[in-house]
Amino acid sequence: MNTSITREQALSLLKKYNQEPFHLLHALTVEAVMRDLANTLGFTDEADFWALCGLLHDVDFEKFPQQHCKKAPELLAEINAGNDLTRAICSHGYGICVDTKPEHMMEKVLFATDELTGLIGAAAKMRPSKSVSDMGVSSLKKKFKDKKFAAGCSRDVIQQGAEMLGWTLEELFDKTLTAMKHTEQEVQQKMQTI
Repeated sequence: MNTSITREQALSLLKKYNQEPFHLLHALTVEAVMRDLANTLGFTDEADFWALCGLLHDVDFEKFPQQHCKKAPELLAEINAGNDLTRAICSHGYGICVDTKPEHMMEKVLFATDELTGLIGAAAKMRPSKSVSDMGVSSLKKKFKDKKFAAGCSRDVIQQGAEMLGWTLEELFDKTLTAMKHTEQEVQQKMQTI
């Protein structure tokens, strides 16, 4: 897996095409979750690659929403991204905007956690603490079942992601929420320096 691209190169490309704080925060969150889950799931030697995929997964979304995951290869070519990185990033749009099916464990995790991190982030904002630190899986389940809450977060994609991984929804919720708890402060610090 190509990790010759530095985080600085990836972040520079991300900021070139994304200025909205919401999109930048989402990118940093997914980056941190992907790194944490790589380590948790035993893919420590691939953690940098997983993190880069998380950071850049929506590189084309803010400026080219109608071409999401289709414009990404062109943008990623600016930093000489390898085919593995490009394919992995594009695969998170499987069944939504592209036909590239997630195959590698990392691709499946990215597909499953992308929408879920958005749902968890929205739920955290509603809490008195404004944090995931005191959020439990049962609370997250309630938000997931409420289709009106964070309606832009596709429950079908989250469910499909869990199935791809061979996990129950509860396992996916627990692993993703735990990763966000582990990385919340780090993400907030990075957001302040972006």
